[in-house]
Amino acid sequence: MEPTSLAVRFPALHAPQRWQWGHMDARFSTTLPPADLVQSIHVVGFVGEAITVCRGDTGEWFLPGGTREPDESVEQAVDREIAEEAGARRVGPLRWFGAHYCVSDQPKPYRPHLPHPEKAWLWCFTDVVLDSTPTNPPDGEQVEEVRAVPLAEAQLLLATNEAWYTELVALAWELRTGAPAVL
Repeated sequence: MEPTSLAVRFPALHAPQRWQWGHMDARFSTTLPPADLVQSIHVVGFVGEAITVCRGDTGEWFLPGGTREPDESVEQAVDREIAEEAGARRVGPLRWFGAHYCVSDQPKPYRPHLPHPEKAWLWCFTDVVLDSTPTNPPDGEQVEEVRAVPLAEAQLLLATNEAWYTELVALAWELRTGAPAVL
């Protein structure tokens, strides 16, 4: 699909957003950022045809992912984050499919090693196995439940966090399977 048709098909995902919790403006694009602009990675983890979702101690459902550590590659960040938050292990190739380009209005970066004020939240998908429990490091989100669920259920659970998540997982589904997803 062409980027213009993606924006028409997935309007909530492509709409400009204000992420007040992070003090930043964000906009989704399928144009991939250079690795040095990537602050955070987030993963649509497929277990067969199911999508891995996590529920934190706040009750919100989310896709595994988080902030890169100093000198960590994108691939290393993906592997660490899916283990920490989903007890998952990557068993397929990693495919980047988009990013939220963000501009912070904070005077300093979230952590000293991260890009600032411009940064990107990279979205990717891969095949995973859920063969452990989340490691829940003390400085990370505390995951209370992990599920591998059909696309429609993942969309319902994730929509309670951010409405555009429904379109994001649909886009990942379509890119992975070649089949249209129901929105």
